[in-house]
Amino acid sequence: MILFGTRTYLQQLAILTLVCGRCGNPSAHTLRKRVMKFTLFFIPLFPISTKYATQCTFCGAEQQVPKEQADGLLATAAQGGAGAGQPQPGAGQHAPHGSGPAA
Repeated sequence: MILFGTRTYLQQLAILTLVCGRCGNPSAHTLRKRVMKFTLFFIPLFPISTKYATQCTFCGAEQQVPKEQADGLLATAAQGGAGAGQPQPGAGQHAPHGSGPAA
């Protein structure tokens, strides 16, 4: 029997001060890299997909960002300039897991 599957690895790359597109507050956002890897007998072999996202620490809104934008944000953080950058408002945002729409 051959055991195969996937495993997701989450890595925090930086903490930036950005204006949230959902709540509008200038707050800390975590820049995260999520890598899904193919596993064989529980040994990760190669990455299947890599995604980047920012998450607002104030309201919890998460936004997917393209690799180019993530690289730019990471370069800004490396220079020590945690300025008030702005993620693209409304694009790819969703509520944190487990919370539904407010009735």
